Amino acid sequence: MQINVSGHHVEVTDSLRGYVETKIERLERHFDIVSDVHCILTVEKLRHKAEAKVNVNGGTIYADSTEEDMYAAIDRLIDKLDRRVRKHKEKLVDHHARDALKHRFP
Repeated sequence: MQINVSGHHVEVTDSLRGYVETKIERLERHFDIVSDVHCILTVEKLRHKAEAKVNVNGGTIYADSTEEDMYAAIDRLIDKLDRRVRKHKEKLVDHHARDALKHRFP
């Protein structure tokens, strides 16, 4: 998995980059085929914004979050991405095959 972290009006320090990378590793628990993650951290006055685009098998997932603290924005971003990755994974699973087996062998 390739992780790109860039900053807009903010310098991406090693601690910020490491924090984002450790949090994004959480996505691999649910979905093994995460190929590319591009994260942009932005500061506009008192708003800290974190946004990410995740390329997974079968599509692209986007999420963003705005908070007063950059670390809180990253945490909320990862929570949103985690929910969306799980939802995407559920869409890929064919639930009808399981129902067909249940009706065939009661």
